[in-house]
This record gives sequence, structure tokens and C-alpha cells, in this order.
Amino acid sequence: MRNVSRRSAIAGSMGFAIAAPYIANAAGTTAVVWAGQGFVQEEDVAFRKTVDDYEKLSGNKIELSIMPFQALNQKAIAALTSGDVPDLIFAGAPETILPQHAWDDKLVDVSDIVEPYRSRLSETALLASTFYNKVQKRRAFYLAPVKQGCAPFHIWGSLVTKAGFTLADAPNTWDAFWNFFKPVQTSLRAKGMRKIYGMGLQITTVGPNDGNNLFQHFMNANGGAGIVTKDGTLHTDDPKVREAAIHSVEFMTNAYKEGFVPPEALSWNDADDNNAYHERLFVMDLDGTLSTELAMMKDKKAYYEEMVVMGLPNGNDGKPMPAVLGAGGGFIPKGAKNVAVAKDFMTYFMQPQVANENLKSGLGRWLPVLPQVIKDDPWWMDSSDPHRGPYVKEGVLGPSVPSFNGFNPAWGQVQAEQLWGQCHADVIKNNMTPAQAVDKAFRRMEAIFAKVVFG
Repeated sequence: MRNVSRRSAIAGSMGFAIAAPYIANAAGTTAVVWAGQGFVQEEDVAFRKTVDDYEKLSGNKIELSIMPFQALNQKAIAALTSGDVPDLIFAGAPETILPQHAWDDKLVDVSDIVEPYRSRLSETALLASTFYNKVQKRRAFYLAPVKQGCAPFHIWGSLVTKAGFTLADAPNTWDAFWNFFKPVQTSLRAKGMRKIYGMGLQITTVGPNDGNNLFQHFMNANGGAGIVTKDGTLHTDDPKVREAAIHSVEFMTNAYKEGFVPPEALSWNDADDNNAYHERLFVMDLDGTLSTELAMMKDKKAYYEEMVVMGLPNGNDGKPMPAVLGAGGGFIPKGAKNVAVAKDFMTYFMQPQVANENLKSGLGRWLPVLPQVIKDDPWWMDSSDPHRGPYVKEGVLGPSVPSFNGFNPAWGQVQAEQLWGQCHADVIKNNMTPAQAVDKAFRRMEAIFAKVVFG
């Protein structure tokens, strides 16, 4: 297999002078790629087109398998454990997989793919793509990021109006914003909607992602963002962090016990709140990406007139809240038989114009990791779509932070054990106080973190 020489190219309207990938044109080698299924069909069509375009340009072949994200996660972990791996795994937000397997030296370093874009990637996308390797005793890029996503509020604006309220009057601080929807529920029930709930709080003990992600937002809103710092240190001994966790658990469990959250929320998986929203079981929730809206895009009235997407209010201290971002893209397991083509494909995919067209074809559910793309392509802020603009403002144009998974692989275990969900269950089912439940969770976190020692 040989490579064509590197050449410069102008990335269309993106305004980037970029280096074209080293495309292998000779041997026609096949790479096995596993990819996560999109929430809307357009995402899968877009991914297949990117694959087709690469195959035509490179002469290589991609043996592609697309599967639901939970099935992909399970299959990826099994493959990484057994060593029988594909050449590339492409996932939406694989922060539950990457930290531990990078730590265990089971992934291929892809820094050579990412470095040309380092200065132009969002800082959060960078932090969500680098992980510590205990064998190499250093951090490196183990994800080639092409997309990122955040969690906006999804609201049935039509139900708010029916209740006699207007979203323009919703307070702009965290707790007060959530509390705004309590009288909305009361009014709707008085009007005959006896099974409606104000909030779709994911206080689940099942997960895998939504409950953990929601609780990080509550921690950020209450001053507990420093529970894990960039050096990987856990700060459960910080009184401010403890108070933030206690207040978060208290607020969420009170909302549940007061009847403003569907009772089945304790056992929701990541799709259940989406389905409940579509069935108008509740008025609002906070959930990742625009999947909630895009799944109903064929219902024009609902999409364009009844559903509302809003970014984050300020924290309870009145200061702007950062969006919690997850990065997605491709990673290569050690033991892959064709690392060269896997890297070549991701080098092609990371080009701004290629990634941008893929994300646009996927209806904008995922956001570009290069903020300049948003500024150069008016499609992203086109006001003809009522949802995309608020999502872009939150995820790209405003402040953001990554999940803690990239800081320390121990956080992945914290999430896997659903310790925040267990806090809620301990308060609701086991009659613990929020402080007792948080202290119990903190002790378990400390034990998990004690097992991870940086070199």
C-alpha cells in the first residue's frame, strides 16, 4: 500500500487551509468498522455516504456494521476484553469505554490524526479525547473526534401555553427554572390532564448515561463542578462539593416525592424519557442532543409549533452554567488488523468539510468540534429550524466542560455503578436523609478512586 503525497486544500466555505489525508490508493485493503446507530435514519444514511465517498477516493473498502448504541457498547467491551477486535469503532459519546481501556493500554494512540487540528478544536473536545495510559505513563489522544453533543431542555411549549403560562416568564436560575414547571403541572391537571407531570427528571438507578449526565448538571448548578479536577483528583472532602451534592439529591428527590416526576423514572433507561416525552407524559426534561425533537420531525405541527428547545439557565449563584459536552468519533483497539486504513479513514473524516457535511446530513443532531465551522456555515444558525440555534448556542458558542471520565478512569466506574441514582433510591426507598445518601456514595467513590494511581 502506498500513499499519495500531502497536498494543501481549501476546505470549501469553511475558511480552513487544511492538509489532505494520506489516502491509500494501491492495495485496496479492507477495514472492519463498527458504528453506533443514529437516533434518526438520516444519521445512518450520512455515515454510509461518508464511507462510500472514502472508498471511492481511497480504493480501500470499509466492512461496516451499524448497531444500536447499547449493543455497540456491549460488543465493544466484549471485544476489547477478548482481543478479537474490529479495526475501528465509531461511537457517539464513548466516554464509558475509552478511559478504562486507554488506561489499560488497549487502544491505539491516534495523536497523529488529531494534532493538526489541536489549535482549532474546542478545548472541551480536546479534554474529552485525551486519556491517561498507565503503561505509557502519559496522556494521549485515543479518540479522533468529529462531533460533540450537549444536553438542552426539551419542552412542550404548547402545554405551557395551555396551562396559562409563557416560557418568557420562566426564571433564569437553575432551581427556579425547574420549579416553574410545578404550577404548570398543577394547572394542566386542573384542566383534565390527570396523568401529566411537570418534569422528566432521570433519577434512574439503571442508566446508563442520562441520569449521570443530569446529575453533573445539578452539581455544576450548585457549585459542585470541582468534585473531580483535571489532574484526576476526587474532592469529596471539599465542603462545597458535599453541600452541592446534598442540595442536588434533596431537590431531585423532593420533586419525585411531591409527585412532579413520573414514578417509573426510577427505572428509566436512556430511551424511556424520550418515549415518555413523545407521549406527552411530562412537560419538560433535560436530555442529550436533539434526538428528542428529530424523532418527531415528520409531525410538522409538533416540531415547528409545539416543541421548544432551550439552553441552560444560570446556576443558582446567578452565574452562567457551562454545557456538559461529550465528544464522539473513532477509536482503534489494539490488535486491529488494519490500523493503517482505520487511521486513514479517520484522517479523511476529520477534515472540516467532510465532518460538516456528515453532521448536516444527520440533521444537526451532533455539533462540529471545530467552532469556526459554526461561524462560517450559516446553516447551523438558520432560524427556519426552531431548535438548532439554541442547541448550537449552548453546545458551541457558550461555555462548556467535559464529563469527568477523561480526567480519571475511576469516574467511569462511579457512573457504571449508578451511585447518584443509588442516592435517590436510598432517600426515596430506604428513608435515608440526602446527607446520609451522599456520604454513602462518597465513601464508595473514594474506594473506587483509591484503586487508580497515576504513574
